[in-house]
Amino acid sequence: MGNSNKQKVHILTTGGTIEKSYCEADGSIKNMESQLKARLLSRLRLPHTDFWVEEVMAKDSLDMTEDDRKIILKRIQVKFPDGNPVVVLHGTDTMEKTLRYCYKNMKRPPIAVIFTGAMTPAGFIDSDAQQNFTEALFASQIVPPGFYISFHGALFEAPNVTKNHILGTFEESAFQ
Repeated sequence: MGNSNKQKVHILTTGGTIEKSYCEADGSIKNMESQLKARLLSRLRLPHTDFWVEEVMAKDSLDMTEDDRKIILKRIQVKFPDGNPVVVLHGTDTMEKTLRYCYKNMKRPPIAVIFTGAMTPAGFIDSDAQQNFTEALFASQIVPPGFYISFHGALFEAPNVTKNHILGTFEESAFQ
């Protein structure tokens, strides 16, 4: 398979637990810089896929504002013309809120847009980051256009998804 036949995927990073790293200086875990290339992409063997990575922001999702959601949607929209899917790394605490913001402002994007994150940072041994990221990449290449959350082996189409804080995962919901 030649290079021109490779699937292309845009990856937008926004921060969240999936991208948090340990800061030795003060012993904290925080968003400092994207962990995508070092901890997630470097571990994958995907000879049929090219990635374009853009760091949109590095924020804990609890600190995200409506202006941040607007920026995320604009960065997604910029990717529409080439027709390739987008995977958005996002914090889980407000991922459904950003997903719904995008859905509310554009019900049907012309491409697949998959949001994913992790309950445990990518650098931790028991992290779910690699699984969720890999599943989101795969889903982005096979689902029809729309906004989705891919998490723990499940795929949810906007807007009917919510975080189950007790189980630490996402599930289908009836959202009005």
